[in-house]
Amino acid sequence: MNALSHPHWRLLVAALACFAAAFALASATGLARSVPELLRGIGVTATVMFGGSAVAIVVAPVAALCKLYGGSAIRWLAIGYIETFRGTSALVQLFWLFFVLPHFGITLEPLTVAIAALGLNIGAYGAEVVRGAVLAVPRGQWEAASALNMTQSQTLRRVVLPQAWVLMIPAWGNLLIELLKATSLVSLITLADLTFKAQQINQNTLQTVEVFSIVLLVYLGLSLLITLGMRQLERRASFGLARGPGT
Repeated sequence: MNALSHPHWRLLVAALACFAAAFALASATGLARSVPELLRGIGVTATVMFGGSAVAIVVAPVAALCKLYGGSAIRWLAIGYIETFRGTSALVQLFWLFFVLPHFGITLEPLTVAIAALGLNIGAYGAEVVRGAVLAVPRGQWEAASALNMTQSQTLRRVVLPQAWVLMIPAWGNLLIELLKATSLVSLITLADLTFKAQQINQNTLQTVEVFSIVLLVYLGLSLLITLGMRQLERRASFGLARGPGT
């Protein structure tokens, strides 16, 4: 089979084509001089994206396991976090951390607010993904581990979570793309991300169609790269699970 016919290669080619098309459009419409500004905006967007992803990936399994197996107080604390961040707007959460916290004597930098708000927001959705994946592992796995005198924590660590991890990767891919799209909100708390830079360039050039077509292509290219990364991760995780630990 031709290497370029592999789905992963097609995703990479499509992502590169989006970036190439964005640059070509900028050059053809006289916006090439704005490319450095857009690149700086992409840098801010990527920083928020990676920072928020790190927060979400850490918080989600903790919240999910607390909801499933924590004591009464811990369980309700986890439920409160999940339902609050799933049930309210990410934009309101950004504004609350940025504009309301200073009234309580807590002032955070815009970048910190962006990473924390978006990470906690996506982490709440991720917690439900983790919970669903853990519950999807057949009950027989628990019973087999119990027959081997494994504790609950050993069963989770050695048996359940490795299987649940494979199940949750596709959903996490969707969540990370949602996080990427949500980064456009951070321009409203003074962060000069890709969307903010596009708005500035549009105001200076009045080339609305061209500017936002370029930005659309860039966001599409970035989302395709995320999809590619998650597909590769899913493939490796499935292969590792099939081989089993220590093989």
